[in-house]
Amino acid sequence: MILLALEFSSERRSVALARDGAVLAEAVEQTGGRGTNVFVLVEKVLADAKILREEIEVLAVGLGPGSYTGIRAAIAVAQGWQLARGVKVLGVNSAEALAAQAQAEKILGRVNVAIDAQRGEFYLATWEISATARREVGPLKIVPAAELQARLAAGEICVGPEMKTVLLPAAAMVAQLAAGRSDFIAGEKLEPVYLRETTFVKAPPARVLL
Repeated sequence: MILLALEFSSERRSVALARDGAVLAEAVEQTGGRGTNVFVLVEKVLADAKILREEIEVLAVGLGPGSYTGIRAAIAVAQGWQLARGVKVLGVNSAEALAAQAQAEKILGRVNVAIDAQRGEFYLATWEISATARREVGPLKIVPAAELQARLAAGEICVGPEMKTVLLPAAAMVAQLAAGRSDFIAGEKLEPVYLRETTFVKAPPARVLL
């Protein structure tokens, strides 16, 4: 199975191509908050792996949490690709991908995966990681920055894009986690991981000045 993975949940945008879980090529762009020319990255990995665009069977998307704009851009690409080519699509939690990266880098024990949620808050999930297994023991939630600081002060391991131990979501890991999965979904059902409730404020009635 030839799979294309998109991971745009941080300022480090990446695209990877894999066959049966083995990563053939990865292209990375550090955006600094700017937009990404997705198809430049896609064409690079296709050329590096000597794979034709028509050979791609599955698209895997990192769903965050993280940059809402970046994740939405990756989802839009997957949705359009599915409409045009009929490829299979699935989503991967970017926090899980970071835990898998921690394991690959031999960051073991109880590991907190933290991602900036803005507004003085962080997304936080806690994993027990060994050389051969990993298990989520604290489900993803939003916590105030003070809670994360307290964990750091207590000597707990904290990793993530904004942590001292920097880990950035990578399309190569998204591709590896997606390999072998069969829980494909329609592209329109892909949604970013976003734990806050959507709130709307009703505009006040127009004032009439006499």
